[in-house]
Amino acid sequence: MAKQSKIGDVRRLTDDQMTKRLGELAKEQLNIRFRKATNQQTDTSASRLAKREVAQIKTELNARARTAAKGA
Repeated sequence: MAKQSKIGDVRRLTDDQMTKRLGELAKEQLNIRFRKATNQQTDTSASRLAKREVAQIKTELNARARTAAKGA
């Protein structure tokens, strides 16, 4: 992940796109951990940025679920 995503970018995604992105980020976090364990990780902020994007997506999905439950 080269750059930090903006929350507006996350909010424009559909629920399906968000869940797909969560899967991609899980794989990315695994790769980051492996590279870190083998001392091949050069980007020290990659782990933090991936965790932040996961949190943003999960927060938005939860907010949408609360809104849908409230409206029903």
